[in-house]
Amino acid sequence: MDMHCPFCQNEDTKVVDTRINDDGHSIRRRRECPVCGKRFTTVETTMLLVKKRSGNVEPFDRAKVISGVRKACQGRPIDEDELKLLGQKVEEDLRSRGLAQIKSEEIGKAILEPLRELDEVAYLRFASVYQNFEGLADFQAAIDRLKGGEGGPDVANPSSRGAGDTPQTQTGNTQTGNAQTGNSV
Repeated sequence: MDMHCPFCQNEDTKVVDTRINDDGHSIRRRRECPVCGKRFTTVETTMLLVKKRSGNVEPFDRAKVISGVRKACQGRPIDEDELKLLGQKVEEDLRSRGLAQIKSEEIGKAILEPLRELDEVAYLRFASVYQNFEGLADFQAAIDRLKGGEGGPDVANPSSRGAGDTPQTQTGNTQTGNAQTGNSV
């Protein structure tokens, strides 16, 4: 694809330098126009798209991840730099999968483990909303799993419900693991 000069609108420019940006997800190119001789910089990025439950598709936004986690961290001893680092970890995890489009539910799953490592109370708050906890039994099961040191994205998901799944009816203490309903996200 040809890059037009922003100064003289020449249809061809020459790349004089290429570098990977510090974020590792974009490339900075220094270009020169052979007609007017002016130089300019372009930044090329890969776009990670998110498919919402409604079917809409929108670009991934790290700021939305941080904003959602910030709500769960309200009143906790967590500073903004830690939230930004968590957002970066989530984005890196999602991008490392090599997919151009991901489901919004995958973002929630990708948040759970780094948030659990950052603050267990904030983790329980986030998981309770993300995984539709219905009552104290769901919280207790999540707490018991945290105390037991079980990890992974479904630690606080006693009934393996996804964010948009219909709540499952539970009777007694018959929960034996993460494969309760067979739902996949």
